[in-house]
Amino acid sequence: MTTMFVRHTVGDFESWKRVYDEVAPLREEKGVTSASVHRDATNSNTLFIVQQFKNLDAAKSYAESEELKSAMARAGVNGAPEFWFTEDVEHTSH
Repeated sequence: MTTMFVRHTVGDFESWKRVYDEVAPLREEKGVTSASVHRDATNSNTLFIVQQFKNLDAAKSYAESEELKSAMARAGVNGAPEFWFTEDVEHTSH
């Protein structure tokens, strides 16, 4: 399992969230198996998105896709997003 972390700043969270929700089918099509959205505690327009994939290739393919780039532009993402890819080692409920 691979987790992709994305950090970016948006002009307006509500506008961004509308587009994020609209592209849910794209996330499923591109192999996202689960996702969560987080906001910086001191700047609500700085977002952290965590998405899981079956493998690194699927995660990188999605991150590099023109569909994602287009959605980010429509959603008002400011500047280039930052991506990190990790190999999942352990998950606990506590």
